[in-house]
Amino acid sequence: MKKVLFIQTAFIGDAILATALLEKWHKNHPNDQLHLLVRKGNESLFLNHPFVNELLIWDKSKGKYASLIHTLKQIRKSKFDLVLNMHRFASSGFLTVFSSAKETRGFDKNPLSRWFDVSVNHQIGEKGDQHFLHEIDRNQKLI
Repeated sequence: MKKVLFIQTAFIGDAILATALLEKWHKNHPNDQLHLLVRKGNESLFLNHPFVNELLIWDKSKGKYASLIHTLKQIRKSKFDLVLNMHRFASSGFLTVFSSAKETRGFDKNPLSRWFDVSVNHQIGEKGDQHFLHEIDRNQKLI
């Protein structure tokens, strides 16, 4: 059994799309403990979610950097085996890199991706383009 943290601290649409990754992970690893980090305001989407063991909330309104450090302390205390970062910004990269997880994965568009154990190509294309991937499919490349 692994303890896995999924990070999606973007806005509501991206948080909703993240549920597909949680569901796929749970289907393939039903005994793993799944934890999810979301931004304040998106937590109600995941309250009582059947696959989420713990919901972490990053409340940026209480000082972005002070709350970032507080969130990092929560993450490190939890001792995750794996952190999967679906977000492409430096703040989530910081949380991923300094999480103390045994393994970290995220997209190569994240400015801190060079320090992830696995960095996945974040492919964007136009609809109808042969290289187009829906956000759900792109996120699933992380697993």
